[in-house]
Amino acid sequence: MKKQAVNRMHNFPDADLYLQSMDRIRFALRDIKEFEKYGYDKHRLKTFQNNCERFKDLPDDDELVGDQMIVTDKKYSASEKLKSSIRSLMTRVNMKFSNRTGRYRKFGTAKMGDMTDAQLLFCGRRVARVARQQIDFLSDVGVNENVINKVVDATTAFENALNIQQDRVADRDIAVERRVDIGNLIYKEMVTLCDIGKDIWAETDLAKYENYAIYESNNDQKIKRKEQLKAEKNEK
Repeated sequence: MKKQAVNRMHNFPDADLYLQSMDRIRFALRDIKEFEKYGYDKHRLKTFQNNCERFKDLPDDDELVGDQMIVTDKKYSASEKLKSSIRSLMTRVNMKFSNRTGRYRKFGTAKMGDMTDAQLLFCGRRVARVARQQIDFLSDVGVNENVINKVVDATTAFENALNIQQDRVADRDIAVERRVDIGNLIYKEMVTLCDIGKDIWAETDLAKYENYAIYESNNDQKIKRKEQLKAEKNEK
């Protein structure tokens, strides 16, 4: 059964989640005596902080995409080398057999430029196999083991590059899922901490109450601050 995709619970950047969480941890340490009345002690706060540090050290998507792009470029280079080696062999085959003959078509290289990676990989294997089967017919146009081995080696190099690329794609999927899981864990803990903090100061200290308000973005925070300054000015 396929695992259901995990969605991020917060709609602001991960960097903001980390910074907001660390700010709330500092506020909670300041107010730890009050938090302990809710059963929220230093040990739980330390666990929260450790999770935040783990989250900070995870590679972000830019890093993962960059790695994926590097190996994709290498795969593309390997595919071009494979096509080049196949064309070199097929030039010789075409000198011997018309492209309308069964012996030529058996190589299956038509529309090679439009082939998918999987099709190109199978094409490389097939070309080497068929060339060996017909080597006696093709020896007078220069098809020999050296020419065939160039196709074999290029096919192997392309397959390796393709596997590495697929591994990087899978690595990225796993890393993104792990980042979302830890991010959601942190977000839920931050919400719990903030709910406690707001409950502590709701009736006694507005400034400390605001310390535990969660903003979706820096712009939200700026708007809230402007509203507070405006209200303070009107009171005067």
